[in-house]
Amino acid sequence: MSTMRRAGAAIVLSSALIFMLSACGGDGDEPDQSSRSSAPDRADDGDKGSAIPEAVSSTPSEPIATVRGEKGVEMSIFSAKRDEGGFLTVDGEIKNTSSEGFTTPVRWNGMEQSVAATGRSFAGMTLVDSKGKKRYYVLRDTDNRPLTTYAYAPFIKAGDSLSFFAQFPAPPGDTTQLALQLPGFPSTTIELS
Repeated sequence: MSTMRRAGAAIVLSSALIFMLSACGGDGDEPDQSSRSSAPDRADDGDKGSAIPEAVSSTPSEPIATVRGEKGVEMSIFSAKRDEGGFLTVDGEIKNTSSEGFTTPVRWNGMEQSVAATGRSFAGMTLVDSKGKKRYYVLRDTDNRPLTTYAYAPFIKAGDSLSFFAQFPAPPGDTTQLALQLPGFPSTTIELS
């Protein structure tokens, strides 16, 4: 009798678990949100129930700066916005416009050994205020992880792109332009908003 009760309980638990998993999960046909372009999907513009995060939907479709780097990669910056907490967040995308795969360089991580343990990142990105004679580095959290896209795939296929963000200390309010620098790309001027 106790065996039948255990079997019945196991069936009920299995059913509940299956129900919970099906309620929480998708059907596997949805694209991975981390691989979405930083440009908004225009099909979702009229859908008020859209699950697109605000940061993605507020990104303009036209870049504020574009620069070509080495081996056929192109970096587009879509926004450089001041946040209320005294931060400046840069959103962009690196696209492989060549016909061959591109291995992301380790120097994008920066030269600091303390962030090397976090894996691939954009910690080597800097902003330069030539007028104020200051250089701004990517911020770190309390565990010394850079506040930027990190642990991404080391390879960008031909035609594919890698969306990124990076947070910096905000420059003074009267600073409207900064030079963005990332190893492998020429310095490019960006407008702050």
